[in-house]
Amino acid sequence: MIPRALTDKAQLLLTKYPMVSISGPRQSGKTTFSKLFAPDYQYVNVELPDNRIYAHNDPRSFLEQYQNRVILDEVQNVPDLFSYLQVFTDERNRTGEYVLTGSQNFLLMQNITQSLAGRVALLTLLPFSYFELPDKPPIEQFMFKGGYPRLIQKEILPEDFFPTYIQTYIERDVRQLIQIQSLSLFQNFLYLMAGRAGQVFNASSIANDLGVNSQTVEAWTSVLEASYIVFRLQPYYRNFNKRITKAPKVYFYDTGLLCYLLGIRAEAELQMHFAKGAIFENLVILEVMKMHYNQGRRPQLYYWRDSNQNEVDLLIQDGMKLHAVEIKSGKTINNDFFKGLTYFKKIAPDTQLHLVYGGNEYQKRSEATVLGVEQLEDILTL
Repeated sequence: MIPRALTDKAQLLLTKYPMVSISGPRQSGKTTFSKLFAPDYQYVNVELPDNRIYAHNDPRSFLEQYQNRVILDEVQNVPDLFSYLQVFTDERNRTGEYVLTGSQNFLLMQNITQSLAGRVALLTLLPFSYFELPDKPPIEQFMFKGGYPRLIQKEILPEDFFPTYIQTYIERDVRQLIQIQSLSLFQNFLYLMAGRAGQVFNASSIANDLGVNSQTVEAWTSVLEASYIVFRLQPYYRNFNKRITKAPKVYFYDTGLLCYLLGIRAEAELQMHFAKGAIFENLVILEVMKMHYNQGRRPQLYYWRDSNQNEVDLLIQDGMKLHAVEIKSGKTINNDFFKGLTYFKKIAPDTQLHLVYGGNEYQKRSEATVLGVEQLEDILTL
């Protein structure tokens, strides 16, 4: 079993709050993780019909039976339970009483913010980070396969894992979150989103390609976000007078899923694929995001682009520090790689500059610190 980097933070927060919530995509390992970091806790899967009916019909008895060190898995399936959790945990006044998990972030967070604000520590568990793997594969292999625990630990081929994952996601989560007329149309939307990974999100353009309206695209994108399929990277536009892009970019929470949706069926195909640069960019941004989540921190990540197409792929707000990161999949460093960073330095002189590229050399240059993905953890310590 591969240890998760979030373990220490989760165990610490159990001593501080009545409840700790673990959210994340399906198959990211939330159940296994919860049992490992809270090994002496009783486990209750609220997704099972008998448990769900019991919790729904008699929440008081349910919480009287299951109290003081209990994992409630997929707890968003019984929304009414959250109000009772608030009352019972307030009355009992214990720390570490419950671990709550859920795969549908929208439903989970909606109930937490309504009933449990201030009583629950919020943590996010994404698929494996590259740095969590004890036997680190080549970057291209990890980029192609992604980080879903079952795929990695059971050595399942992506072509066997992802069709089932996609079908399960669409049949279960999408139907629960929204009323949708055509699941095949939604699946087409998912493939279209993959083709736009790393690009500025344009709902109207996607709507035209699908033959739906832009409001539908916005609603469907929110569903993908709520279930940890995609995320939108917001633009950074603080304290700048120049006209800048204010629309977000779209990325995927797993590059293995992204590769599959793009039709990449072998690692060798990735090398020649038109989207390799976008996939590599997605990987780097995602790894930085995981570094924050695995420390129990909310990532403050952005990109920047002005009206003259000057651009920085990733900005990391780390306390008072601002890191600008240019991301290039090429293994040979080119002077053009530093163009966006050099321009941004003129308007934000205190920014720390980094170039993450497809090679593995670490260099301290006058233009920026150059590093490969293997050294990515160094960014936040520089």
